[in-house]
Amino acid sequence: MKVVFLEDVKGRGKKGEVKEVPTGFANFLIKQKQAKAATSASLAAVEAQKKAQKRQAEEDLAEAKMLKNALEKEDVVVEIKMKTGETGRTFGAVDKSDIAKALKAQYNVPVDKRKIQLINKIQALGTKEVPVKLHHDVTAVIKVKISEA
Repeated sequence: MKVVFLEDVKGRGKKGEVKEVPTGFANFLIKQKQAKAATSASLAAVEAQKKAQKRQAEEDLAEAKMLKNALEKEDVVVEIKMKTGETGRTFGAVDKSDIAKALKAQYNVPVDKRKIQLINKIQALGTKEVPVKLHHDVTAVIKVKISEA
């Protein structure tokens, strides 16, 4: 019996897949609301859903590319002020969340701190380039300037 999976079933199929399964197992999946019978209407719904997901993915990619172009302009520098000691080292360090807050405050760009790919915290004055993963295919490099408060 052909079924359309409504959710991932380990070892059998992923959400949206159409597969041939034994009748008894198909009945079990239908009762558990993990699948439904593969009728022409359900197959059409699956196709429509796939097209919508593809269109959404293309829109997300285009939006990420536009944001990358905006963030990588020459005049875009995220400035963070820190207290410093006599040696030029900062008291404390700038981490991902500080950069995300500064981006939001200065340029009104909400970026999840987990998308900022800062390896080590910044503890010195100066300008550093920090990669930000906006999409799985798009990574922008922003300039972060640490200055004395």
